[in-house]
Amino acid sequence: MDTSRQIARSLLEVGAVKLQPSDPFTWASGLRSPIYCDNRVLLSFPAIRDQVVEALVAAAGAVETIQGIAGVATAGIPHGALLADRLDLPFIYIRSSAKEHGRRNQIEGRLEPGLRYLVVEDLISTGGSSLKAIDALRAAGGEAAGALAIFTYQFPSAERAFHNAEVPLHTLSDYATLVEEATALRRITDSEAATLADWRTDPRAWSEAYEHPER
Repeated sequence: MDTSRQIARSLLEVGAVKLQPSDPFTWASGLRSPIYCDNRVLLSFPAIRDQVVEALVAAAGAVETIQGIAGVATAGIPHGALLADRLDLPFIYIRSSAKEHGRRNQIEGRLEPGLRYLVVEDLISTGGSSLKAIDALRAAGGEAAGALAIFTYQFPSAERAFHNAEVPLHTLSDYATLVEEATALRRITDSEAATLADWRTDPRAWSEAYEHPER
């Protein structure tokens, strides 16, 4: 079994990903979603945590000239720190905005201008938080060697955003693989798999149709 399928199965096994097509979650944006992903759950399972770190190390090997690791706060921090430790590289993390007290840092740790950092996130949805972190990294004089995440929803808009920012995006697993594995493991029916596919095609339209089925 390839890495993408192994990671997808692990996400399902420990409940880091939950699928509820008939009882959707509500995201912070207000959108309804049949899937919820929280990769912080992985940290509580040593064997799977190690599996993920080993997969991150392997994926990082495909990125050209990594000189440091930058975790995206907050969920990307632990995974990024574990990866930096394995690779014996400097580690920093990047907040969504500067603190309002103390040194008012947005980037914690010592960023070395000119170094190429691999930006680590736990999850890619729109890509907004990662790309905002990359903007801060570049503004401080660092370079983005690429972005690496455990899982992606594979939204076309996110893929376009990384392409436009000239940042190679690498992920351990993805939405299509997870739905396939969930179906194979009989976690969902074929009908529910179809519902999940419809959602990824247009999450906003799917959410509105769920909220207002009479339209």
